Amino acid sequence: MKFKEIEENSKVFPGEYLLHTPSRQIVLCGAFKKQEGKIKALINGRLLEDEISNFQKIYLNKDESQRRTPRRGCGGCKK
Repeated sequence: MKFKEIEENSKVFPGEYLLHTPSRQIVLCGAFKKQEGKIKALINGRLLEDEISNFQKIYLNKDESQRRTPRRGCGGCKK
């Protein structure tokens, strides 16, 4: 797992997980306000609005992303 700074041309989508650097916690993005320079995120069940520079995007390599995707069952129950 790698973390990268959010640049001006980066896109952040609601529902995406981000790292909040001041608290060192993984948060859920709720809104990306590029014009205001802020991101709203859920952290410990509370809504937080902070500067974009305080967040980093999370990147997974190929092996990590494959482990996170659900695998299909055997298909024996289908008719």
